[in-house]
Amino acid sequence: MKTGGQLIVDCLEANGVERIYSVPGESYLAVLDALHDSKIANIVCRQEGGAAMMADCEGRLTGKPGICFVTRGPGATNASAGIHISRQDSNPVVMFVGQVARGNLEREAFQEVDYRAFFGSMAKWVVEIDDARRIPELVTRAFAVATSGRPGPVIVALPEDMLTDEVEAPVPLPFVPVDSAPGEAEMAATVALLEKAERPFVILGGTRWTADAVKAMCGALERWKLPAGCSFRRQALCDQLHVSYAGDIGIGINPKLGDYIKKSDLILLVGCRFGEMPSADYTLMKSPYPDQKLVHIYPDPHELGRVYRPTVAINATPAAFAHALARTTPRATPVWANRTAEMHEDYLAWSTPPADGPGPVKIGPIMAWLEEHLPKDAIIANGAGNFATWIHRFHRFRSFNSQAAPTSGSMGYGVPGGVAAKLTFPEREVIVWAGDGDFLMNGQEFATAIQYGAPIIVVILNNGIYGTIRMHQEREYPGRVSGTTLQNPDFAALARAYGGHGETVAKTDEFAPAFERARASGKPSIIEIKLDPEAITPTRTLTQIREGK
Repeated sequence: MKTGGQLIVDCLEANGVERIYSVPGESYLAVLDALHDSKIANIVCRQEGGAAMMADCEGRLTGKPGICFVTRGPGATNASAGIHISRQDSNPVVMFVGQVARGNLEREAFQEVDYRAFFGSMAKWVVEIDDARRIPELVTRAFAVATSGRPGPVIVALPEDMLTDEVEAPVPLPFVPVDSAPGEAEMAATVALLEKAERPFVILGGTRWTADAVKAMCGALERWKLPAGCSFRRQALCDQLHVSYAGDIGIGINPKLGDYIKKSDLILLVGCRFGEMPSADYTLMKSPYPDQKLVHIYPDPHELGRVYRPTVAINATPAAFAHALARTTPRATPVWANRTAEMHEDYLAWSTPPADGPGPVKIGPIMAWLEEHLPKDAIIANGAGNFATWIHRFHRFRSFNSQAAPTSGSMGYGVPGGVAAKLTFPEREVIVWAGDGDFLMNGQEFATAIQYGAPIIVVILNNGIYGTIRMHQEREYPGRVSGTTLQNPDFAALARAYGGHGETVAKTDEFAPAFERARASGKPSIIEIKLDPEAITPTRTLTQIREGK
């Protein structure tokens, strides 16, 4: 006989869970009690949105479900920010949510929420466990749903009294992963299209990749001399010094690359949905009928043909397709081989940071220094804002799983993502790249980094504004500033107040020694860069945008 709380922990252990991210609540005290005797690490967070983002980041970097526990009502609604990221980014997450006692349901009891209604459009599946004897069945199913097809979040609601019930239940068994692979006919059709193409292009994106699959795909690209790019915030799917790499397909795409994709005659879309952001509002590839021939490879059949009608639809994981493509060989040197080399040279020029800019701190030289001094496998986590442009355009990702950033464009992801990345891969350097507004969305999770000894280095570009919104505001309503100005704390002092290391950079040449001191401290660190608000993008100032230049 075991309590529901003990059975939940047994299920986590059976499925190989090493850590969970949580904010405690009285609604699941029985689970917390069971965790006391478990080897599973419980990472106690400071806000439920941060906890859910940490779970998302672990799922993003490992392919295994990130696990989050939050309490009912406000806890669940706070966590929804992370669940929305998990859904749009296709990352596996299982979030356990406390619920009111079964006898009080439908009475609008204290902090009661109808989770099926609230999370219904965000989660892959929402289940409320009414009978503790079914915990092994339903939790195993939650893991399977979160990881199969297009991965995503699953919500498991736990009525408080159910967790204290003592029942006899089956011994939990681990879930069985579900894979899908391309058939011989589909691969033959793909090869036939490649043999006839003159301007092909490969777009890599999505999840369900592995390091071996990325290696296989890069080998296939080189063998076929195919030009390739990575979808928005999926840049770690190809070594960006690979001879086939032509650039990222996202916000602020290289105009030359965008023009090539529009004029291409064949696109291989591997693993991604190619939504609004990477497709430039569905202009690079028209919906529903693309001008180009399209081979769409995706692990969920419901996505194939939903937005774009493909020439060949392949229901397969990108990993399986990569290995299948790696077994093919062109009959002769492709006609596009020279163009592929030229496109890579264009990318190298496009991704070389500028030496100058407004204000006493120039981010271009700082990016150049980081490129020389960061390890190849360093993980960079960031949220959303114009500050991220510097990373997306000028950092050349070299290693699989080295980017942790929400394709959903959610602010506040960097710090919780960085904490989860460092706890998951403690041997790798983790840099959080943040704006001032972005940091203060979930900056309290810096305390979590302190508590668990996760020495992340947070670089804050502080320009005193919500930069992206100010940029749009100056373009649409020049000179009419409203609602976009920020008054910020001393971020370096804040780091020290938390017990970490703090640095302030007011001139370009101060950054390198500040970064080295942060590294040497062995503590979670914040480096605040005092950035001129005019430096709103790498190529245009706020004044230029205001004046329509």
